[in-house]
Amino acid sequence: MRSEPHSVRTAWQRLAEPTLVRRSVASVMAAFVIVWGVLLSYNYINYKQAITYDPGLAKYGDAVLESLAPIADPAQAAAALASTDQWTNIRRRQVGVLPGTLLHELKDAATGQLVFASPSLRQLTPPPTTPAAVGVITEAPLGETIHRIYTGSNARWALRVIEPKRMDANFLQSSGRALLPYLLLASPFVLLPVWLSVRNGLQPLQQLASRIAQRGKDDLQPVGFNAQHRELKPLEQSLDHLFAQLRQKVERERAFVQDAAHEIRTPLAVITAQAHVMARSQSEDERTEAQAHLEQAIARTSHLAQQLLDLAALDEAQRPAPRDLDVAQWLRAALAQAVPQAMARQIELSLDAPDSLPARLDLPALESVVHNLLDNAVRYALAGGTVAVGLRADNSGTTLQLAVQDDGPGIPAAEQGKVFERFYRGPGHAASTGSGGHNDAGHATNGSGLGLAIVRQAALRMGGQVRLGQGLGGRGVGFFVEIPLAARRS
Repeated sequence: MRSEPHSVRTAWQRLAEPTLVRRSVASVMAAFVIVWGVLLSYNYINYKQAITYDPGLAKYGDAVLESLAPIADPAQAAAALASTDQWTNIRRRQVGVLPGTLLHELKDAATGQLVFASPSLRQLTPPPTTPAAVGVITEAPLGETIHRIYTGSNARWALRVIEPKRMDANFLQSSGRALLPYLLLASPFVLLPVWLSVRNGLQPLQQLASRIAQRGKDDLQPVGFNAQHRELKPLEQSLDHLFAQLRQKVERERAFVQDAAHEIRTPLAVITAQAHVMARSQSEDERTEAQAHLEQAIARTSHLAQQLLDLAALDEAQRPAPRDLDVAQWLRAALAQAVPQAMARQIELSLDAPDSLPARLDLPALESVVHNLLDNAVRYALAGGTVAVGLRADNSGTTLQLAVQDDGPGIPAAEQGKVFERFYRGPGHAASTGSGGHNDAGHATNGSGLGLAIVRQAALRMGGQVRLGQGLGGRGVGFFVEIPLAARRS
């Protein structure tokens, strides 16, 4: 079987593709259908009211009976009614609205002798006339159809007019057909202006799309379209806002890469130099000292690389699903991992937390917050000092509050607004010091200036925030993190 040509497939795809013009035209067509239905319902309600309160059959019967009143001769009355019967049914068929044939029966009021009966009436058996039926419209089955029967009389004649009852379905069908030509006639005069207005109205949007399509891949400047239409202004503003965000992100990532390259270059240079010393030195003491410096540089490079990976993971748009965990028990395990580092510097670790605090959190982000705050506190606190960790939920149970405080030298007020910036290290710290930290004199660190930036980014990813505050006993510094708690699974 031969496949369709590409041009044919493309044409079919274009036809099947949804468009605003086609959608607008379809909406107008749907409105026409609704109008048709409303008019049909309106006619039906009027019809039911006319049948109930102003029956046309009774008026017709009264008029025929009044026209026969002056005639005394039965033959003349029969001829007159036969003419009326023929003309009425011809006209009825021409109109095509009323179903069936109108039947007439005329009798002498005094003797009850039949004077005239429609030819079709001879095949049916009308019910007998009763005094109660005179002057009212009754219904009775004749053959397979329900008929409405008018019964009237005067001094000379007794007349019955029998009409097939018009069923609701027949009325709706005939009335719907009668309305349809008017709607079809009006539709081109409505659809054409709608099509033209939608097509012309979309031209500014197409111009905006063309302008954006012509931009270079690195062009993140504002659109500069200057939309004149009020409906397009929010779109242009949103695009400009998006481009501004992308520019900031690109600039931030470019600066991040430059800073990361600069930070990595320093320990790599140390590694190269110390490896050269180890290879060329003839003294065992020099080789031992070079090995110690080499290991320190490798540790710093490893620490920096891990922090760069952590920060990149926190910047990703895709986030892991929150997990149910006992935060208090998890925090105790995290503190246990920091104990060897604290003992090496004779720092006392303490925890103030409830026995159990179940919550649903982003666990990788929480790990980044806790591990970096603990590492920062133990790394830069004074030897022999104290690091206190506090954990609790607020009174409403909707926010997790975490505090890490120490009694070290603290952070100068001038530096506190910068400590969460990437690669920032306060004055007085060597290239090897930490992220705006507060170490004791003479204590060498392997800081990279990323720890607190990671804490802030992780807190933001969880929808929380981190702020600086007082340390222990009016000394040192404290970091206070607030994280909204997600609803736990039942």
